[in-house]
Amino acid sequence: MRELAKLFCLFFKIGLFTFGGGYAMLPLLKAEVVAKRRFLSEEELLDLYSIGQCTPGIISINVATFIGYQQKGVLGAIAATAGIVMPSLIIITLVASILQKFMDNRYVAYAFAGIRICVAALIADIIYDLAKKNIKDYMAAAVFIGALVLLVGGGLSAVMVVFIAGAWSLGWGEIKRRIKKK
Repeated sequence: MRELAKLFCLFFKIGLFTFGGGYAMLPLLKAEVVAKRRFLSEEELLDLYSIGQCTPGIISINVATFIGYQQKGVLGAIAATAGIVMPSLIIITLVASILQKFMDNRYVAYAFAGIRICVAALIADIIYDLAKKNIKDYMAAAVFIGALVLLVGGGLSAVMVVFIAGAWSLGWGEIKRRIKKK
């Protein structure tokens, strides 16, 4: 029971300090789950993020559920999911009750603008970090650029892009295997 409470508290803390959704949560997860607690390697975390992006629901909740399940089974999944969701529920309830009074306040507008910029910087930082660690050859660079083009310019959903990148990589791996056989 103590381990479940620790899992809940860990994800409560991550949920409390994550502004901007699932991608903004990645630096906190990396620090807490990979570096500090060593629940996962960076590669495993990225794999969970990929799966979390492709499964229905909110990516941060999906990833928390996967990690909780990996650590303590079904009860761990419930504890991690409750922990990641609880801060948002509390904050949204409080903000919704008072926000309408302050929406026209210029200082509130400035604060939200600053938060949005900060979230964009967090996401840019993690993209840079992930690209630096995972783009190890020309093919990986091509997959990255292709995925970026499909997402930004092609208007495809992230799920479709993940499937396309996976299929491309599987095909390329098979081609390389056949070339080595000859």
